[in-house]
Amino acid sequence: MSVPRIYYDHDADPRRLTDRTFAIIGYGSQGHAHALNLKESGAKVIVGLRKGGASWAKAEAAGLDVRTVAEAAKAADTIMMLVPDQDGKTIYDADVAAGLTKGKTLMFAHGFNVHFGEIVPPKDVNVSLIAPKSPGHLVRSEYEGGRGVPGLVAIHQDATGTALADALAYARGIGCTRAGVIETSFKEETETDLFGEQAVLCGGVSELVKAGFETLVKAGYRPEMAYFECLHELKLIVDLINRGGLSFMRYSISDTAEYGDYTRGPRIITDGTKQEMEKILGEVQSGQFAREWLAEHRAGGANFQRMRQRDKTHQIEQVGAELRRMMPWTEEGKAAAAAAKAGDKAPARSRG
Repeated sequence: MSVPRIYYDHDADPRRLTDRTFAIIGYGSQGHAHALNLKESGAKVIVGLRKGGASWAKAEAAGLDVRTVAEAAKAADTIMMLVPDQDGKTIYDADVAAGLTKGKTLMFAHGFNVHFGEIVPPKDVNVSLIAPKSPGHLVRSEYEGGRGVPGLVAIHQDATGTALADALAYARGIGCTRAGVIETSFKEETETDLFGEQAVLCGGVSELVKAGFETLVKAGYRPEMAYFECLHELKLIVDLINRGGLSFMRYSISDTAEYGDYTRGPRIITDGTKQEMEKILGEVQSGQFAREWLAEHRAGGANFQRMRQRDKTHQIEQVGAELRRMMPWTEEGKAAAAAAKAGDKAPARSRG
């Protein structure tokens, strides 16, 4: 397997930002970061949104040029789709396709809709991907700090011969080339992203945390203790792994914990677990998961909402919400502090 190329600032020409107009479709986590970073990098930016939507006022307050999606797509040379996967086809068909004329560039931060054939761009446009490997708030804060987050670049169509150069300029505009941008493909980015979310980062971790919590509570231990041991301390371990890999994490923990890692971990993640992971990867590769998820969304999402509500009411969430009130950096802790501050400012009640 070949070693992928990694691009940095010196590989990207910032002049390619100043001679074209960029439409950022969507103003969520990634959208706001891309729009603001590009603007501050000297690009002309238009944000395309639904008229009257909640994000419209936010984008205007940030000093951005806000128009409807159709107007933004028509006016721009480069159109970046930063909308939820399940809404991509509808928005593209209704408002973007008509403005995507010959020689323009259609960009994505996730290859889902192109790879699975939901969006089929015309052959006379560039189609590329720039995917920051972090949430949007970090894309923004790292850029503001003079740094950047790593990213991925992929070219699906190169109609003009400049697709890669233009994509790298975009990556530089949002700060990714400061850290490094790894060359990939729409297929590789999409399939590895979906698998990682389902088997490890979201699905795997969530189920492991809940299973550990439930095991301790069933055995008679207090749910508060189960929460701390199976959820709260997870961040400490992940931060160590993020800082220096598994070896650094094991170096940093006790010998007792490290021995338990080596001897008990494989009893949790067994050959059966790995076989199930292979099945999940197969469902991603075949498009089965994509079809299932899009069908769920288009049918109204009742099953999705049922599962969301079920896990919101799990005991670990109820116990955790109370414990997090003790921690000023959490959402509940911030709310508790704000409520206490408001209470201090409230006028005293008359006792007369």
